[in-house]
Amino acid sequence: MLALTHPNGEKSMMTLNRIATVEKLEDRLSEPTPEVIETLGRLDGDLIVLGAGGKMGPSLARMARRASDAAGVRRRILAVSRFSNGKTEAFLLAHGVETRRCDLLDPAQLDELPDAANVIFMAGLKFGSSGQEASTWAMNAYLPGPICQKYRRSRIVAFSTGNVYGLTPVTRGGSLESDVLRPAGEYAISVVGRERLFEYFSRRLDIPVVLLRLNYATELRYGVLVDVAQRVRAREPIDLTMGHVNVIWQGDANAMALQALARAASPPCVLNIAGPEMLSVRWLAKQFGQLLGQHVLFRGQESAEAFLSNAQQAYRWFGYPRVGVAQMVEWIAAWVRMGGLNLGKPTHFEVRNGVF
Repeated sequence: MLALTHPNGEKSMMTLNRIATVEKLEDRLSEPTPEVIETLGRLDGDLIVLGAGGKMGPSLARMARRASDAAGVRRRILAVSRFSNGKTEAFLLAHGVETRRCDLLDPAQLDELPDAANVIFMAGLKFGSSGQEASTWAMNAYLPGPICQKYRRSRIVAFSTGNVYGLTPVTRGGSLESDVLRPAGEYAISVVGRERLFEYFSRRLDIPVVLLRLNYATELRYGVLVDVAQRVRAREPIDLTMGHVNVIWQGDANAMALQALARAASPPCVLNIAGPEMLSVRWLAKQFGQLLGQHVLFRGQESAEAFLSNAQQAYRWFGYPRVGVAQMVEWIAAWVRMGGLNLGKPTHFEVRNGVF
């Protein structure tokens, strides 16, 4: 048995277990909850995922496929992306998800996409946005306009980010959906533009929309917890300036996003998606040090402010995440220890000025 000491001083005893392969990981990430099955069982029409080739899109699309099949509903699940990685497209096709290669910024290609009653919008640009400011604004702030005009008769769940709130005092417990937005840096500012465009067209065309402010999804191949674990394993100092974070298992974030389709409204519903704990980065590093047998090095001191979100409204509607932080830490430590695949996409969670 393994003892993990939580920030409140309590100890949790659990049997050490692990996810041993990418295939089992993908199965776990795409496993629908009963609530997702119920939601997709009562919603009408096909579902299209725009920008499905990123870190979350493939498992979300597959979860939608599995949930629809379990509910006995015949619908197309269509994943749209440039699909620069052919393996991602092949993975989706192998699991019953249709694919379409498309540059969403090309009006002709966008116009050729099929209609769908349900739209998940995941397209955007964050990392590498510094130096590509024009592309960042095109993807994040311009594209929602053509999407809303194309899918004016659909319900839309659009991914946003908790970065739109800016830094908030740790003692406050996380930003609420009703808070004034104080974005820092062109990425966060352009995402506020994304939200404003969705709101404008939702009101003008009476499109039911949900804006999901996500902060931060994680699995075994990427995420804040993976970043911390990798640095501990490499004996690199852990920067404590961003001293606290929220994390949520990607499968739980996928489930909430799909359930959110039933909450779409005009004007848009705004919803935080985040883990329930305000986690200490110092504590996380120490847990990984214990599990990986490494002495942990630190630098800096915890700031009084961090990017934190309060997702209590999502929990009231959809329930709490199935996978808790202790389980994520355990799985990730085992994955890192055995040399499991890493996507090589660090979160840069320690960045405080919004420059990505």
